[in-house]
Amino acid sequence: MAKIPEPLDTITHYCRQEADTAQLAQGIAASIRKGLEQNPGSHLNIALEGDLGAGKTTFARYLIQGLGYAGKVKSPTYTLCEPYALQTNNTPYSAHHFDLYRMRDPLEWQEAGFAEYFDAPGFCLIEWPEKAEGTLPPFDIEIALEAGANENERTVKINALSKQGLTLLKSIA
Repeated sequence: MAKIPEPLDTITHYCRQEADTAQLAQGIAASIRKGLEQNPGSHLNIALEGDLGAGKTTFARYLIQGLGYAGKVKSPTYTLCEPYALQTNNTPYSAHHFDLYRMRDPLEWQEAGFAEYFDAPGFCLIEWPEKAEGTLPPFDIEIALEAGANENERTVKINALSKQGLTLLKSIA
């Protein structure tokens, strides 16, 4: 991936409190689940963008829990990747949550051997994707979080970057 392409479509949500952010993430989770039910074996790549403290990991937690994961959703800051086994209609799939903040060089991601996760049924959610620029596959969706004036306020902009991403975006809106 050289650079994130121009979006095919965009929606923006204003979340005034954490409950609004949780509800949005759970709505996206429902759309992902529906897509996986309709296309078992499919894969989705999601870029999660935002400054430090914008709420990326919290958003990821609500998204993964919204897909039915009942355990603790940990931040992958030190492990780079946390995998989550999920299923829909008795069909297993995986969510791989990456946090690339601590990477110093894009090749670190490549050397870590994570490329195979981008072919597995399910999705990959990548925080700080710019840290691995040039080594990641294309994204289907970009979710950009921006902190508001109050502690729990967020502006969440969701960009569809592929045909599959556009289908997902339409099911969210």
